[in-house]
Amino acid sequence: MEDVLALQPLVGRAPLAPASLPALLPKLWRDPHTVEPVELRAIIQQLETACAAHPESADLKTCLGMAHAVNLDAYASMDALEEARFLDPQNFWAQLKYAELLYRLRALPKSEEETARALELAGDAWQISLARKPLQEIRRLMREGTQKPAWVKPLTKPAVLLCAAAAAISLMMVVLR
Repeated sequence: MEDVLALQPLVGRAPLAPASLPALLPKLWRDPHTVEPVELRAIIQQLETACAAHPESADLKTCLGMAHAVNLDAYASMDALEEARFLDPQNFWAQLKYAELLYRLRALPKSEEETARALELAGDAWQISLARKPLQEIRRLMREGTQKPAWVKPLTKPAVLLCAAAAAISLMMVVLR
């Protein structure tokens, strides 16, 4: 696991991930339930160390955000993915994973917007298909009304009526005694 910090630079991109990425992370991404919590914490720690060593790497931040998401730490995942998007606004994977996190949090309107942006950043047919499928699912869910309702109506009138009814009942109980 120590060789996780030995980063391999990619042509034209920031360093993506450690040399041991093929051994550690694909297992994590395929089925997160096969990774023990202790091993997951170790992977997150190694990714955090690698991110500190290479703060300009949007790819490492994306991997860190994905690892935090697997660990069910939405806030840390959101922070890492937002930083990855800031470091490289043209990074398809950072954008797609950020949109996916928003989808999982059921922030569907924002997720739709961010997934559409990932679709614009797609560089080949495979990436286009990866972005289109969640976009179709988000739009289906929004059409069927599974998004959280927005509170746009004031609750003043119902609250006043409820208080008036409670006061009337209390007054009647006092008078009938």
